[in-house]
Amino acid sequence: MKRFKYKNIEAFVFRLWAREVSEEKISDKENEIIEKWKIHAEKELDPIHMKEARERILSALEHYFIPIEKSTQIRSLKKYAYSAAAVIVLLLSLGGWFTYNTFFKPDVYLAGAGNKIVHLSDGTVVTLLPGAELSVDPSFPASTRIVDLKGDAVFSVAKSKTHPFIVQAEGFSTKVLGTVFKISQSGKKKAVDLYEGKVAVSTAGVPDSYLKPNQKWTNFGVARTTAIISFAPDGTLNKQTPALLSLSFNDVALKEVVAVLEGNYSTKIYYPKEAEDKKITADFTGGTVGENIESLAFILGLEVQKKENTYILKK
Repeated sequence: MKRFKYKNIEAFVFRLWAREVSEEKISDKENEIIEKWKIHAEKELDPIHMKEARERILSALEHYFIPIEKSTQIRSLKKYAYSAAAVIVLLLSLGGWFTYNTFFKPDVYLAGAGNKIVHLSDGTVVTLLPGAELSVDPSFPASTRIVDLKGDAVFSVAKSKTHPFIVQAEGFSTKVLGTVFKISQSGKKKAVDLYEGKVAVSTAGVPDSYLKPNQKWTNFGVARTTAIISFAPDGTLNKQTPALLSLSFNDVALKEVVAVLEGNYSTKIYYPKEAEDKKITADFTGGTVGENIESLAFILGLEVQKKENTYILKK
């Protein structure tokens, strides 16, 4: 991080103080500088650095309290200087605690046994489902609106064409400009249900997924797996019928791939036991159950035998 000269820091701190007193809004640029300080400061918040910082402050402040006078007065003035400096260090320590709690410490919202509704400063409304936790930095909303979520929640995001809203969940993130969606997290299984607008879902090891209303992203509880399911309304039965639109695996064990295929196609797949840990990378988007299992067999170098709703992969 770029080091700032002391005078610049002093001016900036007093400027923030003046704005706080006058309740004038802090600019985006000032928020950006605060964020940079936060990242930098967190790396140095340990006892050794705190001790060194106090020693540097004492050393820097000493000459302010010792005027050029007779040598007989220097000893008493030096004692006064250390006392005053100690008071200033104490105030700085308290000020650092206050600054952390005011500018850096995130706001944390917890839902107990029932739902908890959280109104964010940008107009976004978050409904935390039982047991969920939402963390929001004091800098929110900045140029990019970022929050952290543990558990399940429904987001009604205030629209903004220039300020994306990102929910960082456990192992994946959801990015929107303004929409209504639900995030579900149960162990390794992750899901995003979109009700209105558009979202992009990002997770490690697979391409981003883009959802439209009445679609759901999920990993089926398997790492490096991504799928989009459509819930098209069925007018005759007055319910939504799920349809698998896309399904991709990136370096996933065969036994996990088969478990996902069996669960979504209501079928049974048998394969050689020795191949269960073989890593599979495949995109089954657009294929029928038979075509996708044929593709899987081709990857493994196996033949396919079908008996009613059962597929047997063999050499």
